[in-house]
Amino acid sequence: MSADEPKSPMDDWQKQFQDILRQAHANPLVRPDAAPASADHGERPPPGDDAATAEKLRRIREFNLKPRDIRDYLDRYVIQQAEAKKVLAVAICDHYNHVRQCLENPALRKRDYAKQNIILLGPTGVGKTYLMRCISRLIGVPFVKSDATKFSETGYVGHDVEDLVRDLARSADGNVDLAQYGIIYIDEIDKIAGAPTSYGRDVSGRGVQVNLLKLMEETDVSLQSQTDLLGQMEAIMQLQRSGQPPRRTINTRHILFIVSGAFDRLAERVKQRVSVAPIGFTQTDKTPRADYEYLKLAQTRDFIDFGFEPEFIGRLPVRVTCDALTAADLQQIMLTSEDSILAQYRQDFSGYGIDFTITKEAIAEIATRAILEQTGARGLMTVMEQVFRNFKFQLPSTAVKNFEADSDTVTDPESALKSLLRKNQRSQRNLLKSEVAEFARRFKEEHALDLVFSDEAVDLLVELSTTQDKTMRTIFSEKFRDFQHGLKLISKNTGRTAFEITRAIVEAPDRELSRWVVESFKSPPESGHQKPDAGDRTREE
Repeated sequence: MSADEPKSPMDDWQKQFQDILRQAHANPLVRPDAAPASADHGERPPPGDDAATAEKLRRIREFNLKPRDIRDYLDRYVIQQAEAKKVLAVAICDHYNHVRQCLENPALRKRDYAKQNIILLGPTGVGKTYLMRCISRLIGVPFVKSDATKFSETGYVGHDVEDLVRDLARSADGNVDLAQYGIIYIDEIDKIAGAPTSYGRDVSGRGVQVNLLKLMEETDVSLQSQTDLLGQMEAIMQLQRSGQPPRRTINTRHILFIVSGAFDRLAERVKQRVSVAPIGFTQTDKTPRADYEYLKLAQTRDFIDFGFEPEFIGRLPVRVTCDALTAADLQQIMLTSEDSILAQYRQDFSGYGIDFTITKEAIAEIATRAILEQTGARGLMTVMEQVFRNFKFQLPSTAVKNFEADSDTVTDPESALKSLLRKNQRSQRNLLKSEVAEFARRFKEEHALDLVFSDEAVDLLVELSTTQDKTMRTIFSEKFRDFQHGLKLISKNTGRTAFEITRAIVEAPDRELSRWVVESFKSPPESGHQKPDAGDRTREE
């Protein structure tokens, strides 16, 4: 189109639509901070094409980790689960070694390869998700976690399983080359096991399994879903701009799938099977065992009877059961695990300038209480939130700068908090007094007016803050919200720039301010801007 040729209405519409997409970031594969179109070719640079993405791709192409390297890394973050770490480390190394070899020799892609997709079994809160997050972080590949319960067979009610692959592309900032080597983690997989009914299997659960089966083998997934109208229109417009269609699919050949679940009902089935076996688990070992331990004896037939399709469970060849955590394990998590909940609480308190320490006895008590929650490591958060809830609420507004939690703190947090506050009463009063001086400084800085608080006024403000359980900021807002307007008017009428705040003014600020304003219209302006003697009201009386 020549420079002087008028634009068609279609051109204007396309420009407006592009602006809408850019503002709404409607296309999930185009980053909001992507560079503008090139003036020479009208093409956008590939999404996610930056140094960080290039480094991640390099790490995949040069993958050289050994299973023990991965195990040692996981030991820094996840306590126990030695068998799970070993199995995962071997499966991950085998998978990404194969990926590296395929990148070095593309001819290997033509050979059949049994991908080592993984199924994790075990109680909630034992670290199944955290294990995979740590592994993906170590390798540097995109990671997506979702719950199986949100998917449906058609995708119209609920989500389509292919959305997992699209989410993986989003987590890679739209870089398909990186996303195709990512990890997809699906939790609560036991919830989609087809429950036997009087008329056959649960069609919805079976349908989701069949759709997942396609992904776990090898298929091409469209990067725009059928319901993503805006994404499809953006692809059409990109084709019109550049003359080349954007990459619209992602292959799942090298995407590793991990599924997990508690499988409570499966443990019961296995327990029944081995209990009646002529030569079985319970025939040689009469020791009572927790139900989850029977998951270690689960066979393919058990999964099929549980409600999984044979083809689906067959695509999950690597099976590992995580152990339940003991109170001692929870103590180790708090003491030695990097990024533990205890480290998080220290960081939370340090954000307010408070040094938080805790005794070993207190840690043991917290672990004991967390076990009763029966939610694994998640129970630590539940217990600690209950114990330190009021500490987090109260201490940031006090003069307390350090405290140590002991076993008494855990058993009776309210009494421990009251005792801590009593020990710091003098420091707290000094802090509140300093806040009065700080308020006067800010007031002068903002309004060019001096507020001089008498000792009686300061004592009353401190008393109000303590008895009413309000911060000094709130007290100031309630007492002196209109003072800047009234005092500026008085200053205009009289030339005064300094005002003494007495106890009487704190007790009835609105009445005293109104009286000052009325008197300012009667009094002649003062010569210069001299500070008046304290107690104008007393002098007038």
